[in-house]
Amino acid sequence: MSDQLLIASVFASVIGLILIYAFFVTKNVRKVAVNCISDGKASSVTTKTISIKGECRSGDDADVIIVGAGVAGAALAHTLGKDGRTVLVIERDLTEPDRIVGELLQPGGYLKLIELGLEDCVEDIDAQRVFGYALFKDGKDTRLSYPLEKLQADVAGRSFHNGRFIQRMREKASSLPNVQLKQGTVSSLLEDNGTIKGVMYKAKTGELRKAYAPLTVVCDGCFSNLRSSLCNPQVDVPSCFVGLILENCQLPYENHGHVILADPSPILFYRISSTEIRCLVDVPGQKVPSLSNGDLSKYLKTFVAPQIPPELQEAFVTTVDKGNIRTMPNRSMAAAPYPTPGALLMGDAFNMRHPLTGGGMTVALSDIVVLRNLLMPLRDLHDSYTLCNYLESFYTLRKPVASTINTLAGALYKVFSASPDEARQEMREACFDYLSLGGVFSNGPISLLSGLNPRPLSLVVHFFAVAIYGVGRLLLPFPSPKRMWIGARLISGASGIIFPIIKAEGIRQMFFPATVPAYYRAPPTQ
Repeated sequence: MSDQLLIASVFASVIGLILIYAFFVTKNVRKVAVNCISDGKASSVTTKTISIKGECRSGDDADVIIVGAGVAGAALAHTLGKDGRTVLVIERDLTEPDRIVGELLQPGGYLKLIELGLEDCVEDIDAQRVFGYALFKDGKDTRLSYPLEKLQADVAGRSFHNGRFIQRMREKASSLPNVQLKQGTVSSLLEDNGTIKGVMYKAKTGELRKAYAPLTVVCDGCFSNLRSSLCNPQVDVPSCFVGLILENCQLPYENHGHVILADPSPILFYRISSTEIRCLVDVPGQKVPSLSNGDLSKYLKTFVAPQIPPELQEAFVTTVDKGNIRTMPNRSMAAAPYPTPGALLMGDAFNMRHPLTGGGMTVALSDIVVLRNLLMPLRDLHDSYTLCNYLESFYTLRKPVASTINTLAGALYKVFSASPDEARQEMREACFDYLSLGGVFSNGPISLLSGLNPRPLSLVVHFFAVAIYGVGRLLLPFPSPKRMWIGARLISGASGIIFPIIKAEGIRQMFFPATVPAYYRAPPTQ
């Protein structure tokens, strides 16, 4: 069968699977805590809020309050400030962050950076260009290049120290006269009759203060203490990252991210400066071996080191011996917002996915573009209920990019992780070999990974193409009952991986957004 016929048959099969799944799956209706529909009534927000009903105040401190000045908060502050709005940003710590993730920006994210006028924030921080990925498995490797041929010469991925990137964006935001950055810890949202009016925070001096604005955007990161007021947070921790920085060594493929399909789960390498290479070792589960008693060092040297490319092994062991090892939990959380008058969630406080694919910043920047375009026609944000009703379209308009990247991250992590199950082993092997075929078989998936082709249907087509490719290998040249059984379990396992993720993302919003009424919400008349 030709490649074209294979893709056509897979496409038809997947369309059928999606329609059948959408028909039989019980619709997951999310109960919202705040009702901002046309009757204008709203129930009160119950957690992390303080009622200010009847309180006298002189006026608003800004048009928009942003809680958190990470990637999402700083980029949003600059974007809204550039549009002429007064913005107050309250950040817990304005010193340079030191994180082990948020260091790789996909080309799709860089395009959003250009769209927001923030592309110079990757300059002067020793950021490295990234042109694709290299995959390694059982002594074999294959290189996957981003499809950048039709884009501007400077468009590529970027990898860097996360803290340097954030500081550059903070500087750019604070350079605008109508944007103010304050250091303080926001403890609660201020609520009046179900509408968020602002925040209470502890200033750097220790003084408790209140700040008011018609719109409060919460971007306080993956450990958000405010999200429970604004969404239904179902946080999953599938694994942890162990982070190291290797020095004075070369990657097998420079200017590429490296993914080693190791046992029990993937290992990542990518440059974050001209002299440093970040290594992230994924450890399944919510705990890692103890660092204090030496178990983690022993695990890294005896079990992990033999599985990485020989060019990196000496530098890896040297780094482990130095003891500069950090860990962090990998969190995922589907977006399940409570539409709340006067408030909005963004960034990791709102939606998270496994960091394996490096898609978090791309989703956040894409969300900011969507929100900016929605707010641009509005000068007055004080009609909270009307604004809340209008901004429900944000949750639908963001779906093509966000759901594609979220689903890909969750699905790839499960496929790339080792398993004792024969069908899962076949799926993993089939995925590596499918991507190694080149042409449409590698360009399609890498376009999805890069954020350059955020099409959910294309993702599902390629995912099941991998599964069908794996079944075909099992049945050729001569099928046996055992191989047929493994093939059936492979298809069943693939469905069990991707369909729950799609369900959490929302089938209708993901594949048929134009059928959602909020998709067509027009700006309120002012």
